[in-house]
Amino acid sequence: MKLFSAIEKLLPEHIGTLYRRHQLLKYIRSMQPVGRRSLAQKLDITERILRKDVEMLRDEGLIKIAPSGMTMTETGKEVLYVFEQIIKEQTGIIGLENRLKDKLNVKEVNIVEGDCDESDEVKIELGEAAAKALMRSLKEENIIAVTGGTTLGNVSKMVKPDPKHRKMVFVPARGGLGERVEFEANTICSQMANGAESEYHLLHVPDEVSDETYDMLIKEKHVKEILSLIQSSTIIIHGIGDAKKMAKRRKASDETIEILEKQDAVGEAFGYYFDGNGDVIHRINTFGIQLDDLTKEKRVITVAGGSSKVAAIQAYIKMGYTDVLVIDEGVATQLLALK
Repeated sequence: MKLFSAIEKLLPEHIGTLYRRHQLLKYIRSMQPVGRRSLAQKLDITERILRKDVEMLRDEGLIKIAPSGMTMTETGKEVLYVFEQIIKEQTGIIGLENRLKDKLNVKEVNIVEGDCDESDEVKIELGEAAAKALMRSLKEENIIAVTGGTTLGNVSKMVKPDPKHRKMVFVPARGGLGERVEFEANTICSQMANGAESEYHLLHVPDEVSDETYDMLIKEKHVKEILSLIQSSTIIIHGIGDAKKMAKRRKASDETIEILEKQDAVGEAFGYYFDGNGDVIHRINTFGIQLDDLTKEKRVITVAGGSSKVAAIQAYIKMGYTDVLVIDEGVATQLLALK
């Protein structure tokens, strides 16, 4: 018998409260600072019931209440994390992680409940799981290369200072001028560094350049120094994009889009577009991390969610660069079912 089934048998009057308060903490984490009315609507309960739960969570030091709304304390985050680990054990997610680790031949798999395509809360949880994977990967001195994108944007919001005070230097994994600013690697790199209260360096070059521009910029002292730092990175944390969406976001030429369509491109990472077998079919000329830089000495953390990305994720994993895979349950169940 599972733990929660036993609790339900022994304390049937409390199991509903337990689940409700768990959901409450999850929503506060993803919506903070958040007001009582918004939470009541989200949980579909009365404000009277919510008030009682909120006061208990505050009295136990799990949340703070301010005029701007409710926020989680560090104790609250830790309690929620421990509770979610218990849930993962009880729902079989830990077993799923182990099976996928063996099937995909990666060192570590972390799965969060749900599907990013269906819930913004799952995206927040994916970001937190990736931030924790990053902290577990730290050595005494670390240079952490970070890509851009919405997934890594969620990770950046969850990065916190290291209690062990290990040195962290954040760098963008690639150039980024040309995308929406909030998605650029430079922006996300600085956000992570600020969250970790650590040092960072930026790379002020376009995401995609011509051969002539590349040859010119590579001679610049600042660019050479930052590229040397990027290539010396000890940890790389990155996302995976859908090939067609990434090409559209980068305003790729009609010729490039035709190549991607003809050769059935499914995904993109580090400026490389690849097919379902993990074979590179096109790459853009870009500064920063190249696939050849993903050596065994570096810890590569791949973060991706949403069942719509399964083909891209599976293809990238076939390349053999990933050490730590952070995904959601929607992706995990489909990956396990695939041959």
